[in-house]
Amino acid sequence: MPSPNEAACLRACHECAVACLQCATACLREPDPKPMAHCIALDLECADLCQLAVASIARGDEQVTAICTLCAQACSRCAAECGKHDMDHCKRCAEACKRCADACGAMSN
Repeated sequence: MPSPNEAACLRACHECAVACLQCATACLREPDPKPMAHCIALDLECADLCQLAVASIARGDEQVTAICTLCAQACSRCAAECGKHDMDHCKRCAEACKRCADACGAMSN
C-alpha cells in the first residue's frame, strides 16, 4: 500500500505523462510544428520520466528518490517551456508538470 506521498506522486506522474503526450501530439499537429521542436522533445522526455517514476514507486525501488528527483527536474523544465506558449494544450501541460514537480519533490525530500 503506497504512503500518502507516494499515492499523490503516482497520480501526479500519471496525469503529467498523459498531459505531456497529448501536448506533444497537439504540437505536432500545429500548422508549423518546427518552432515547437524543443517543446515536443521536453514533453516526450518528461512523459518517459513520469512513467519511470510511476513504475519505480509502484515497485518500491531502491532508486525511487533519485528517479523522483530527476522527474521533478524534467517536469520543471517542461513546465517552463510549455508556459511560454499560448496554446491550451501547452497551458494544461505546464500546470500538470508543475503539480508533478511538486509531488516528485516531496518524494525526494
